[in-house]
Amino acid sequence: VQLQASGGGLVQAGGSLRLSCVASGNIFSPNTMGWYRQAPGKQRDLVASIASVSGTTNYGASVKGRFTISRDNTKNTVYLQMDNLEPEDTAVYYCNRWQRHRDYWGQGTQVTVSS
Repeated sequence: VQLQASGGGLVQAGGSLRLSCVASGNIFSPNTMGWYRQAPGKQRDLVASIASVSGTTNYGASVKGRFTISRDNTKNTVYLQMDNLEPEDTAVYYCNRWQRHRDYWGQGTQVTVSS
């Protein structure tokens, strides 16, 4: 399974960014796709995830109400709409896919929020 993420960049506080991640290769359903992030010197934490069949979403506490995860199963793509960004959101964001009891990770995309 390959995960190709895009959409990171530099934005001012209060701004918005949209991340995308396309899955390819030996992809199966059901699965869960999501985003994690890791800031320098910190652990990798869940940002948001979404299940393929039920559409059930799960968000990290710090992003609830600001970020929205969605997916297009016909395109094997997951999106993360990030609004009202804060400097604390600065991190490398990693796309994740869980299927058949295995985790797969994308290469990471940098998101930097300036104050």
